[in-house]
Amino acid sequence: MHELSIMSNVLDIVVQHASQNGAGRVTKIHLLVGELSDYIPEWMQTYFDFVSKDTIAEKAELIVEMVKASLKCDDCGNEFHFNKNDWQFSCPQCNSPNVTIISGRELTVKSIEIEG
Repeated sequence: MHELSIMSNVLDIVVQHASQNGAGRVTKIHLLVGELSDYIPEWMQTYFDFVSKDTIAEKAELIVEMVKASLKCDDCGNEFHFNKNDWQFSCPQCNSPNVTIISGRELTVKSIEIEG
């Protein structure tokens, strides 16, 4: 049920910003979702539909844009994209396992579309 609380938080953000801008209804929500997150767009929509019932965001469509995972080697400074095929978390340049995830785990509300 982790997804339920996450989508409830997304709803809170959306409703707050929509209300501040005089929205009568939220029609679309654009999300940035990291490819390393465990979020599946279809399930996100299902949970969002559940938590948004009887709110100005009811029936809003989630538009999910996946964000590639980027990492940076702490030893040589090389920045590289994570390859989901081999799940290797080491630097392809120097083979160091000392890497920092720069992107790929986020869940961000990028924008919302509203009607007056």
